[in-house]
Amino acid sequence: MGTSVRDGASAKSANMGDYASSLMTAVKAKNPAEPEFHQAVEEVVESLTLVLDRHPEYRSAGILERIIEPERVILFRVPWVDDSGEVQVNRGFRIEMNSAIGPYKGGLRFHPSVNLGILKFLAFEQVFKNSLTTLPMGGGKGGSDFDPKGKSDHEVMRFCQSFMTELWRHIGPNTDVPAGDIGVGGREIGFLFGQYKRLANEFTGVLTGKGLNWGGSLIRPEATGYGAVYFAAEMLKSRGDSLEGKRCLVSGSGNVSQYTCEKLLDFGAIPMTFSDSNGIVYDPSGIDREKLAWVMELKNARRGRIKEYADKFSGVKYEAWDPRLDHNPLWSIEGQCAFPSATQNEINVNDATNMLKNGVFVVSEGANMPCTVQATKAFLDAGILYGPGKAANAGGVATSGLEMSQNSMRLSWTREEVDARLQQIMVAIHTTCFETAAQYGTPGNLVNGANIGGFLKVANAMMDQGVV
Repeated sequence: MGTSVRDGASAKSANMGDYASSLMTAVKAKNPAEPEFHQAVEEVVESLTLVLDRHPEYRSAGILERIIEPERVILFRVPWVDDSGEVQVNRGFRIEMNSAIGPYKGGLRFHPSVNLGILKFLAFEQVFKNSLTTLPMGGGKGGSDFDPKGKSDHEVMRFCQSFMTELWRHIGPNTDVPAGDIGVGGREIGFLFGQYKRLANEFTGVLTGKGLNWGGSLIRPEATGYGAVYFAAEMLKSRGDSLEGKRCLVSGSGNVSQYTCEKLLDFGAIPMTFSDSNGIVYDPSGIDREKLAWVMELKNARRGRIKEYADKFSGVKYEAWDPRLDHNPLWSIEGQCAFPSATQNEINVNDATNMLKNGVFVVSEGANMPCTVQATKAFLDAGILYGPGKAANAGGVATSGLEMSQNSMRLSWTREEVDARLQQIMVAIHTTCFETAAQYGTPGNLVNGANIGGFLKVANAMMDQGVV
C-alpha cells in the first residue's frame, strides 16, 4: 500500500525533528560549558525547521551548520598598569561570526561576566539582527572581562589602549566594525579609536558610537532604546492600539533604559521603573523628563547607584536585589508594557507568569535574549505582543550602520534625518517579522518571523558565494 500525503508530511516532519535534535547534540558537544550559546542556537533552530522543510537545499549546503560555526575567533591577553603601579591582565575576545552580507558588525562588552560562550551567543544573535536591519552588515561581537566600574579615566584609557593594540590588526572599515555595548560608552570608544588611529595611521570609520565632532552620528546613543519603543508601537498598531497612557516597566538604568524611557514619554506612555545590579526603583507617579534627566546625570556623570533615586524623590519604592530569589520583584509590578533592557536571561518563567498575571501584554526586548526559553514560551502561548531582541533592539546596530554610511560619504545627517531613518528601519523590521511569521504558518509569532526573516537573507548570500 502506498504512503498517503499526510503520512509523507508526518515522516518529513519527524525527519526534520531528528535533524534538529542531532544538530543540537553536536553543538553542545563541540561547545561545552556555553549555555547561553546553546540557548540562542536552539531557539533559532526550532524556528528554522519550518524553512528547512520547504527548502532542503539549505540543509544540503550545510548552511545552518556553517552559520553556527564562527568564521574566526580571536582570543588575546590584555596587560595594563593600574594607578598604583600594579600590572593587571585581562582577556580580550573578538568573535567574527558571519560576513556573508557585509563586514562583521557588533559591539564590544567590558564586564566581569564576559566569556567565550556569552560572546558567541551575542555574535550569533547579531548575524540575524543585522540581516533584519536591511543594511549590508555581517555579525560579530567582542569584549573583555575587564570591569570599568570603579576605575579611573586613566586606568580605563590604559586598558583600552592595550586592548586595541592587539585588536587593531583584525578590524577595519571594510572588515570588522566594532561598537559599544555594556561597559563600553563614549569614553571607551574615544580611547579605543585614538589608539587605532595611532597604530593604523589613518582616520577611518573603524568604530561606531564615536563622538559627534569626530565622525559620530546623531541619535546613535539613543538608538537602541528608541528602536525598542518604535517596535512596540508597531506591534500595538497591528492590533489597532497605541502606547498612549500605557504604564511601562523598564529594567536597567544604562543607555538603553534611559532612552527607552525618553521615547516612551514622547509617545505619551508612563515609564515607572529602573534597576541596576543592586536593586530596583518603582515610581508609581511615573518618571517624567525632570526625573529622567536626574537619572542620566546620576548614571552617566556620577556613576552612582539607582537607590539614590528613591532617596531623591518622594513616593518611590526601592527594593534591594537578592539573586537568591526565584523571581525579580520588578516584574511583579502591575503594568501593560515591559521593556527588559538590562542583560540576558533576566526574565525567567516565574517572572513571565507574574507579568501576565499583572496585566503585561506587550514585551519589547531592549537587551539581548533577556528571557529564558520557558519565559519566551509563556509569552508566545499567552498570545501577547512579544518582540524578540534580534528584532526589537536592532535600532542600535541599524544606526551604527547609518553612521558607517555617513563616514563613507564624509557627511553628517541631521538629528531629524537619522531619527526618521531609524523609525523607517524599525517599521520595516516589524513588517518583515509579521509577514514572514504568517507566510510560514505561525501568524503573530514574531520570534519565528525574526529568526526566519534574518536567516533567509544570509542563507541566500551564502548559497551564492559557495562553500566558504
